Amino acid sequence: MRQYLAGKIRNVALAGHGGSGKTSLAEALLFMTDHTDRLGKIEEGNTICDFDPEEIKRKVSVSSAVAPLAWGSVKINLVDTPGLFDFAAGFYEGVRPVESVLITVSGKSGVTVGAEKAYKLARDLKKATMVFVSKMDQEHADFYKVLEELKTSFGPTVCPLVVPYVENHQVICYINLIDNKAYSYNEAGDVKEAPMPDFGHRLDGLRVAISEAVAETDEALFEKYFSGEQFTRDELIKGVHDGVKSGSITPVYCGSAVTLAGIDQLLDGIVDLLPSAWESGTEVAYNDKDEPVEIPCTDEAPLAAYVFKTVADPFVGKLSFVKVVSGKLSADLTPVNARTGQPERLGKIVYVKGKKQEETAFITAGDIGAITKLSETVTGDTLCDPQKVVRLKGTEFPAPCLTMAVITKNKGDEGKMAQSLLRLMEEDPTILFEQNAETRQQLLSGLGEQHLDVIVSKLKGKFGVDVGLGKARVAYRETIRKKVKVEGKHKKQTGGHGQYGHVWIEFEPCDSDELVFEENVFGGSVPKGFFPAVEKGLQDCVKHGVLAGYPMVGLKATLLDGSYHPVDSSEMAFKLAATLAYKAGIPQAGPTLLEPIGSLKVYVKDNNTGDMIGELNKRRGRVLGMNPTDDGYQEIEAEVPMSEMSDFATLVRSMTQGRGWFSLSFERYEQLPSNLEAQVIEEAKALREEE
Repeated sequence: MRQYLAGKIRNVALAGHGGSGKTSLAEALLFMTDHTDRLGKIEEGNTICDFDPEEIKRKVSVSSAVAPLAWGSVKINLVDTPGLFDFAAGFYEGVRPVESVLITVSGKSGVTVGAEKAYKLARDLKKATMVFVSKMDQEHADFYKVLEELKTSFGPTVCPLVVPYVENHQVICYINLIDNKAYSYNEAGDVKEAPMPDFGHRLDGLRVAISEAVAETDEALFEKYFSGEQFTRDELIKGVHDGVKSGSITPVYCGSAVTLAGIDQLLDGIVDLLPSAWESGTEVAYNDKDEPVEIPCTDEAPLAAYVFKTVADPFVGKLSFVKVVSGKLSADLTPVNARTGQPERLGKIVYVKGKKQEETAFITAGDIGAITKLSETVTGDTLCDPQKVVRLKGTEFPAPCLTMAVITKNKGDEGKMAQSLLRLMEEDPTILFEQNAETRQQLLSGLGEQHLDVIVSKLKGKFGVDVGLGKARVAYRETIRKKVKVEGKHKKQTGGHGQYGHVWIEFEPCDSDELVFEENVFGGSVPKGFFPAVEKGLQDCVKHGVLAGYPMVGLKATLLDGSYHPVDSSEMAFKLAATLAYKAGIPQAGPTLLEPIGSLKVYVKDNNTGDMIGELNKRRGRVLGMNPTDDGYQEIEAEVPMSEMSDFATLVRSMTQGRGWFSLSFERYEQLPSNLEAQVIEEAKALREEE
């Protein structure tokens, strides 16, 4: 593919709800521009953007994919993003390198949560937005109903530019409100101008809405509109373009990715109305003093490139996708990684279209490509000129919210599994893997059940590691509620030296996560040299409580008295005596279980607030307060037992249709209700028997 200047590049992310037609639209755009010789179908598993085995098997996008194309003299870099919330990493990484977001909305389903989230993220990141109402060839598709939903959800920025004329539930033609012409399409997707249908007052109203939106983008245009003059086609295009760039206009197109109706008009709209990389690609970076530095999108500036996606393949190696913000990225350069401060040797520089790679000499400012075999660079890193080291802003990914234990099915695969998961974590920053020393489980965290299922499938398919998922154990604690004084005596006589250790120890509750050991011995009944042995014996004991074997906390032990034998006493004897005192005293001191309590912040719409509070009460949660947020959500603050939260991520998603989210962090330990102790003790016993 030939090189393009930043002014001739449009970087566009395809976003929207799962099933709204993003991948099919990408396929139609590629086919219309002759970048593929057949129109692939998701059902047949032969689309350009869904090429991963998991995507072909599941018939949904699980990661972002890049597909460049050209329309006229302009290059369009499409970034197809997943619509399912479990694969939000691909959505966030796909929106980061672009200047515009094209939101697909099904003409049948209307505005769904995925479209709302895509619009909100685009607005938060100050990206230009455009909407394509898809599936207009299907029965019961209703463009004008969807248009009203768009206005309700996205506000007054919504501005339809292509609308369908429908008779008997069939689209007869598409009316371009800027050209003021109607176009019809045959079964092959070929276009021809059609007679303008009688649309009555509705068409006049739509044209007036466009003129009003354009008039607000420029004072001279406002004066012209106010004086009653009509805008020319060029003035309309310039006005809408400026409005899209500033965020005051969200143009709406419509058509079908299956029949190719309206696809040519959408391509014209992308080229004419969306901002180029040169116009909107300037970014703010930070230098080594953490001072903001403006990075203009031009070839003449020093190199600054952002790594927005990583693919880790066990056979091909690592592929790092980059957006060149400024300068030129070529193989003869040795840029510096701003995070590590070290030079990075570049592999091959390629343009990527789906799974195909095309080697290139360099990538210009504003363009998107990839680099092979970068050793230290990961997603979020900045590669820059050694003479001007800057750090571009990274992508804020959602935190993993569902945790399960991961168990290898073949013995000895634990190390291989850990290494494979580290590779997958390079690809997907929303994966978290840790070894919990306390519960002796390997824990895998992700964004939902489907996300974890895909990770398990990739471990087997890409790395040959067969694993299963299980419930994550809760790390309970034990403590005491009463003060007791007990004796511990270890006496053993054998031929030769015997063993003798004798202690009196007082156990009492205290506020500490570790054992507090003190001695208050008078008269040398226990020599000072044996004090460390007594403490060591108790330190070993508190690792396992007497109820369920969980670590003991909040315990103070004071050595009060004892006795010794000048020949038979030893450190080992006093250590064993302390152990006997612990085993005798703790059961008398009112032992009890403690459960971990988490601090929860959950965000839901007003109509879900009552249901959510009811659910938290069922889970033994304590609601501490509610705060309204700026975007129409309620923040519910609560404290909840961690043992009740294993399926909370699934519940929030189903209750709010995917709109809600939450954060949960460990706060402290509290006494477990006595009616639940027996069950926890029984489960702990069963686990010990399994091990």
